[in-house]
Amino acid sequence: MLILRREYSVPERITLFGAGAAMAGAVYPALMAHTGGQGLPCPLRTLTGVPCPFCGLTTATVAMTHGNWSAAAAASPLAYLIAALVVGTAPVLVARAGGLGSAPRSWSAAARRQTGWAMACLVALSWLFQLHRYGFLPIP
Repeated sequence: MLILRREYSVPERITLFGAGAAMAGAVYPALMAHTGGQGLPCPLRTLTGVPCPFCGLTTATVAMTHGNWSAAAAASPLAYLIAALVVGTAPVLVARAGGLGSAPRSWSAAARRQTGWAMACLVALSWLFQLHRYGFLPIP
């Protein structure tokens, strides 16, 4: 039996990741209440006391899926960027799944490099936000 697996583009991967995170965020509080769990601790923060750049994403995702926008912004503004990418790329995923969109094209080396730098800057800004949020980086 031959199984064909098509390649997903970056926008499609973003959409699928974000949709999965939204689904998890919708059921996470109920799962924690049912199991008596305390949530997922950040490994870096648990071991060192220093928050990672992605601290607060679970809290922000849960808050967003339940409509608490201010709590999401307070936990991690990075979640808003991910949500915007999901909303913006969802039509691409639907079009390609329906056969209406063109096949994904490979990115040039320059585009991959620029995207990598942009992502590194966003992660660095998120880390600065988390360091400030947890009191490691006081800003007057």
